[in-house]
Amino acid sequence: MNFFLETLKVIGLFVYYLLESLVFLVVPRRKKNVSGEIVLITGAASGIGRCLSLKFARLGATLVLWDVNQEGLKETVRLARENGAERVHSYICDISKRQDVYRVADQVKKEVGDVSILVNNAGIVTGKTFIDSPDSLVEKTMEVNTMAHFWTYKAFLPAMIATNHGHLVSMASAAGLCGITRLSDYCSSKFAAIGFAESIDIEMRSLGKTGIKTTIVCPVVINTGMFDGIKTKWPRVLPVLDPEYVAEKIVNAVRQNQELLLIPHSILHVLFALKSILPVKATVLLMDYFGILHAMDTFKGRPKKE
Repeated sequence: MNFFLETLKVIGLFVYYLLESLVFLVVPRRKKNVSGEIVLITGAASGIGRCLSLKFARLGATLVLWDVNQEGLKETVRLARENGAERVHSYICDISKRQDVYRVADQVKKEVGDVSILVNNAGIVTGKTFIDSPDSLVEKTMEVNTMAHFWTYKAFLPAMIATNHGHLVSMASAAGLCGITRLSDYCSSKFAAIGFAESIDIEMRSLGKTGIKTTIVCPVVINTGMFDGIKTKWPRVLPVLDPEYVAEKIVNAVRQNQELLLIPHSILHVLFALKSILPVKATVLLMDYFGILHAMDTFKGRPKKE
């Protein structure tokens, strides 16, 4: 009897969740207020990190900005204040170093308070074939794109658990859902970042900490300079994304407690649904057709001085 009731309950909830997701495709979710929340953004000196900083500033959040680029960080602070931020705190932090993360995190807790929205945005890319990728750059990619998430969660998640309130944002990539030539270390780091974020989300749910939300962001290439030179075969289908557009999508996803954000939404959902059911050869054929196999052939990346 217990088995029957439990099965009936699961079927009922399963159908409810499916219908709920269909409704949210038509009716926008209610947006939560982030005014007064302490938002920590890594990689805030430029690109998406800066765009996110300014958007959260306009919403009245208290900003905690991390980067290794001091001049870029100062500029983001200036712009954030111009955009209405009353409380902006910036810190030089090398997130590839665990002890540096813990040291600066302790500083933040003492000087600002407990972080309630953590945005792991910082990332780097090597852009070389696996054989040509220096060991030091492979290690650095994993340290920045993956391991730093472990250390920031360790530093700020306990306070969220204590209050059952918080939001964890993982800036991953469409490259974290599909292997790509000349991105072996980058893809690996993003696959890992997605797996880590999903695991912590499930862990929080199993602990009954439903007030702690997770948003995993998987965009295609963003025009921030990090992937400068990369081209897509069909830009109307897989475009190089505008940073402002992506940042707006991310902030909206956070405010609506959206668990997974794929950008562009429709084509990525279709492609990765097909990837899970098609034979490998058919998947590679489609990747070649959409220009994904050779997208990195024209990669330049940011100039060395940056």
